[in-house]
Amino acid sequence: MSALTTLREIMSRPVVSVPMDATLEHVRTLLEAHHIHHVLVVERGRLMGILSDRDLLRHLSPFLGNEYNERGQDLNTLSRRAHQTMTRRVITASPGTEVTEAALTMLKHRIGCLPVIEDEYRLRGIVTWRDLIRYAFDLDIDLFDLTASGEEKDDAGEAEGPSGDVMRRAS
Repeated sequence: MSALTTLREIMSRPVVSVPMDATLEHVRTLLEAHHIHHVLVVERGRLMGILSDRDLLRHLSPFLGNEYNERGQDLNTLSRRAHQTMTRRVITASPGTEVTEAALTMLKHRIGCLPVIEDEYRLRGIVTWRDLIRYAFDLDIDLFDLTASGEEKDDAGEAEGPSGDVMRRAS
């Protein structure tokens, strides 16, 4: 781990993004399908905003999916557009930003990710707290598999950890 490691070396690519007019239903589907917490809103390759899973919790009806309480107006919340609910003032970093500086920025602003952009808000990647943890501990982890390299995994989504404990994937 070098003190001069940059985001270019640790950022995640490709980035899951949506156009400005994507519905919140589509955003919710992407968050769930990719097991992520942030979707970037882009227009012609330029970063315009960001939506988090917490944003969706604030903007979608809590009655969605409840067969006894769900109403038509609850379903209508799924039709809202990304540009109507996204955060527009996004804190970003460049590919050349040092990892330590990025981590301090995330802590200072209490954010879970930094979109990585270049000239004129051209999106290049994203750095999340998971990327920082992987880097800090020099871990070789597939985030979707949730098992470190060299661990044995069975078909039930279980893996034996370094101490012999069995880790199970949350369903």
